[in-house]
Amino acid sequence: MQTPTYLDDDWLLHTPAARELYHGYAEGMPIIDYHCHLPPAEIAQDKRWGDVAELWLAGDHYKWRGMRSNGVDERLVTGDASWREKFDAYAACMPYFVGNPLFDWTHLELARFFGIKDILSPATADSIWDRTKEMLQSPDFSARGFMSRSNVRVVCTTDDPCDDLAFHAAIRAEQEAGSDFKVKVLPAWRPDRATQVANAKRWNEWVDRLAAAAGTDISTFDGFLAALRSRHDFFAKCGSRLSDYGIPTVPDVALPTTAEMSAIFDAVRAGRDATPAEADSFLFGMLVELGRMDAESDWTWQLHYGPIRNNSSRIFKLVGPDAGCDSIDDQPVARGLSRLLDTLDSADLLPRTIIYNLNPRDNVLLGAMIGNFQRGPTAGKIQLGSGWWFNDQKRGMRDQMEFLSQLGLLSRFVGMLTDSRSFTSYPRHEYFRRILCDLLGSWMEAGDIPRDLGLVGQIVRDISYGNAERYFGF
Repeated sequence: MQTPTYLDDDWLLHTPAARELYHGYAEGMPIIDYHCHLPPAEIAQDKRWGDVAELWLAGDHYKWRGMRSNGVDERLVTGDASWREKFDAYAACMPYFVGNPLFDWTHLELARFFGIKDILSPATADSIWDRTKEMLQSPDFSARGFMSRSNVRVVCTTDDPCDDLAFHAAIRAEQEAGSDFKVKVLPAWRPDRATQVANAKRWNEWVDRLAAAAGTDISTFDGFLAALRSRHDFFAKCGSRLSDYGIPTVPDVALPTTAEMSAIFDAVRAGRDATPAEADSFLFGMLVELGRMDAESDWTWQLHYGPIRNNSSRIFKLVGPDAGCDSIDDQPVARGLSRLLDTLDSADLLPRTIIYNLNPRDNVLLGAMIGNFQRGPTAGKIQLGSGWWFNDQKRGMRDQMEFLSQLGLLSRFVGMLTDSRSFTSYPRHEYFRRILCDLLGSWMEAGDIPRDLGLVGQIVRDISYGNAERYFGF
């Protein structure tokens, strides 16, 4: 066998079976990006970038975090340095990123979108800067161009209930009129701010926005729920099929009564911050209420839990949130999550559910938990979500899939998503598919599973695309 080289056709595929699976069954499959943070405005306006530094470094906190770890001054990370200065700083970091997924993602994007196979470094920075800058002037190097060239079929953005979804409507109207842009762009409901009553001022400002969006007064808890339901219906009419929740954990509390929820609502609406106990109770109660809405609309419910956010007050004051200073928390989740799922399941109102853990210790916990609430006719109705955030790398992805295989059904897994704000992040699907094929191929070569390409190849195709297509019903 020829000695493998970095990013060659058989990169990350360490056995003959892995190579057969990837090239015969995964390579070239379409992409359903069912959870991302792409700005709808940039899709509608077909955003363009002047240079690769703006494309890469404008909002990518993964890269910011890596640069800080390599000793780069904040001026060259998020400060007022020029894009060329920031690019040179990033290029100087690259030799030190070997072994980190940033190294792989950067070079995958250079190779797949720009045809550049040079390793980024200070020695190649001028050449890569000039070549990418020239190519970015081409029509294919726009927001829509990157999506279309990546064979993306569906994208689900992340949208606040108060959003008017005007950019989604503009994209849809353009496509109905015969646009060449064929990617389906759908909103996804992200109502986190409805649950966050610990800060009364911030929560009330958001509730006032919700009232304006729904065209109604919100002075009671019933009115609050009615406004949310009105916006939920609006999202459904605009094509939404998924919701998404980002929470610290699911608190282990009893389901509050309507009277208890109303009392907390009234106190916070009057300007008093909720106590920690009240905040936990309100969060749990709202997850139940919102989960019911999702079930009644036949949506898929996504729960992301486990971060401890804005750890560095210094960076938060300087840059704000989403600056690369979040990390993995270790709060308990099992009992609260079990109570939440059971509350909805016992009322026949548990929607299709995907649960993502940030702490990899919880792969086993969730692998066991999801089996408690599976229910036909949907295969894999309750999903262990793909390796998320700090886990979307080789070890994290393999661990998630191995535990899912041992404790559930890997064959019913809905696969990878980008969870990204970057239009060049789609090679991460290739990264995931290569890791998937290497895992299954190693099992085949070891005799742990049958060496049956038809059987295992169909599993690869389903995880790469088919399961998601069926599960979400796009």
